[in-house]
Amino acid sequence: MSGILVFLLLLSGLFVLLIVVGVLWSIRSGQFDDLEGPAARILMDDDDPRLPTHRLNAAPDSPTISPTRTEHTQ
Repeated sequence: MSGILVFLLLLSGLFVLLIVVGVLWSIRSGQFDDLEGPAARILMDDDDPRLPTHRLNAAPDSPTISPTRTEHTQ
């Protein structure tokens, strides 16, 4: 009976060690830096004209063309 108890204590100690290493790794790699940014970013409207565009080749004063609209001329 004591052999099983020693095995279970060693196994639980191994699990605690793995959890501590995992938490320390996640803290050092920046997993907890910005917890509220992605939650707020999902609610932002991409069609807001006040948001800067990420087009590199467009002139700053050129009108913005929506990628969802297409004009068909017949």
